[in-house]
Amino acid sequence: MGGSDESVKYELSQTAYIKLVLHALKHPSSAVNGILVGRLSSDNATVQISDAMPVSHSACALLPPLEIALTQAEEYYSKAGELNVVGYYHANERYDDSELGPAARRIGDHIFRYFPQAAVLLLDNKKLDGLIKGKGRDPAVMLFTRDSSKAWRQVGSEHTSQLVLKEPSAHSLLADHITSKKWLEIVDFEDHLDDISKDWVNPNLFK
Repeated sequence: MGGSDESVKYELSQTAYIKLVLHALKHPSSAVNGILVGRLSSDNATVQISDAMPVSHSACALLPPLEIALTQAEEYYSKAGELNVVGYYHANERYDDSELGPAARRIGDHIFRYFPQAAVLLLDNKKLDGLIKGKGRDPAVMLFTRDSSKAWRQVGSEHTSQLVLKEPSAHSLLADHITSKKWLEIVDFEDHLDDISKDWVNPNLFK
């Protein structure tokens, strides 16, 4: 398959959405990134993003650590079921930076080679700030897909029909987690490399 297909929808689970937002909130003055895991629906019409695996909060431009994380993620989820790496998420360091930078595009290209419907989600820092203040109900992420010219472009900028939250309760639950500072508990791959006792799959985060 070639570039992105505008008929393909992207369905973001509550778990994946909350985890990537909490990861960004834990490191508000740093760029953060992570892996999106899921599957393509049986009719090839929807990329179902079921989980997010936080990777880094200081080495976002470095591909080697991410490649190790990608390999481990594939091994973990291939054992857990028919799930694969389907995309990547990124939060820029600066509050006013809403551009998908070269490093994020390069990582997106890497994943695209294995999954042509790959999604890149860029955190919208202004909407993220609104969530913290209890304002706004729109997803705090922007969807980018790769077009036929091999360029990553934002889709659904005027509406979010191509990207939907699977569970309507996601924002209410996220608000509760923000109030309780749940982000303090989330672990990324970089934390895991510093202390291997920390599980970057975060299996008990919501238990």
